[in-house]
Amino acid sequence: MSKQVLQFVMLFVGMLLAQVICNRICLFGVAVPLVFIYFIIRLPINLSVNWVMCLSFLLGLCVDIFGDTQGMNALAATILAAGRKPVSLLYFPREYDLGNPVPSIRSLGLSVYAKYMLTAVLLYCVAVFVIQAFSLRHIEITLLRILSSTLLTFLVLLGFDSIATTRREKRL
Repeated sequence: MSKQVLQFVMLFVGMLLAQVICNRICLFGVAVPLVFIYFIIRLPINLSVNWVMCLSFLLGLCVDIFGDTQGMNALAATILAAGRKPVSLLYFPREYDLGNPVPSIRSLGLSVYAKYMLTAVLLYCVAVFVIQAFSLRHIEITLLRILSSTLLTFLVLLGFDSIATTRREKRL
């Protein structure tokens, strides 16, 4: 158990550092890779909602501190943590069969994992960009930022997951 905790601590720090670097990237003035949410997506399915929300808030707060974004990422990460369980139940409702799985391409299969990750990334992007805009005045730009950042983040995280997961993970 402590090996898995150490892996998640390293993932937490790694994703935080990666996001600090990615905060400087903005493709075409609209697409921003939000790679730190990979930590929230990778948390074990049966981890307590309280732990998921606390860890997500802490990670979002750290990103806010380094990115000077006044709590937007903390709120959006907490929203993602709250919506993570219902999103996971959409795509893999057999929670009683799971044991202690960590969502990945190898444990869930590409199709199920891609749907789960895309929905989670879209939920986060909608939350963070609506919070950032805080109005419907420039809805076109907000929608463009949501869609482009969702696509960019999804592709980056999918590529990262295909490299990062180990072959020892059990398939569900």
